[in-house]
Amino acid sequence: MEKTLAELGDYVTQKLTSISVEQEISFGDLTLTVTRENLIPLIRFLHDDSRLRFISFVDMCGVDYPARPERFEVVYHLLSPMRNLRVRIKTATDETTPVPSLCEIFPGANWFEREAYDFFGILFSGHPDLRRLLTDYGFDGYPLRKDFPTSGYVELRYDEERKRVVYEPVKLAQEFRNFDYLSPWEGTDYVLPGDEKAN
Repeated sequence: MEKTLAELGDYVTQKLTSISVEQEISFGDLTLTVTRENLIPLIRFLHDDSRLRFISFVDMCGVDYPARPERFEVVYHLLSPMRNLRVRIKTATDETTPVPSLCEIFPGANWFEREAYDFFGILFSGHPDLRRLLTDYGFDGYPLRKDFPTSGYVELRYDEERKRVVYEPVKLAQEFRNFDYLSPWEGTDYVLPGDEKAN
């Protein structure tokens, strides 16, 4: 299988001499890394070439690497039913530079790109309807970024008096928590509930 994937990678780089494509085989798939500007020509070639026919859009996701200048990596997975092969395509971007949308080639990419926008803030140029998909319209921030606080910024609840949902700043109540920082293997200074019956 690895030989087949290596041949596929060589075929792509030989055919697309005008595009810089890095290739590596990882986790049983061929990974092709390109710049944003070369993403559409690569995807269109993989889709249209009669030897390849990667016509099935399997998945697209974002990955956040905050320490990098281009902190986001957009990862696509395509399938060729004719060849029974998968390929992974990666491209990098930052918070303000959009990645070209694949909706024209793969209409099924629409919601995947909206999800990446909703959770990471990744922008897609040429997308027909780039808006939030799973969070509220007034949601502040992007919850899958690594710098987003795990508790969030606001919490919502239904207010019985106002008869509507209200948004409030997050309040973490700690008064009922007791941290003695002792190892349970060394024992505690007090009897744990239920242990009083052990004697």
